[in-house]
Amino acid sequence: NARLLSSLRAFYAWLLRRGVRHVTGTAGLDPLVPPRDLPRAWLESHGVAHDFHDYKAKGIDAATLKAWAGKVGWEKLLNRSGTTFRKLPAAEREGIDADRAVALMVAQPSMIKRPVLEGAGPLLVGFKADAYAAALGQ
Repeated sequence: NARLLSSLRAFYAWLLRRGVRHVTGTAGLDPLVPPRDLPRAWLESHGVAHDFHDYKAKGIDAATLKAWAGKVGWEKLLNRSGTTFRKLPAAEREGIDADRAVALMVAQPSMIKRPVLEGAGPLLVGFKADAYAAALGQ
């Protein structure tokens, strides 16, 4: 029993090092889905057709970001807790307004909080299963 418990702990540590987390409260999802894959897994498990735009790879235009900022506020879109933003010099992190935030996100798309769900309902920034369910009538 002790050896089995040790093996399970080692396996769980291995999963954690690879970004796999146990997820609760997301009915219909595999509990070992990596966090970055949760939004797409949720949409697929609920039969919601969607297109995925990788703005880190394909970029995003300022007009789209301005429209999103108009709906939810640039403060919600700009990922201030990410390493890309934190690596900015202190002078660049201070005194940010909507135009500066949009310029930063266009130049460094990894500064955009992900995911952004745009559709018929409200614009959703970040993933919360209950917010997705409410917005999509699930």
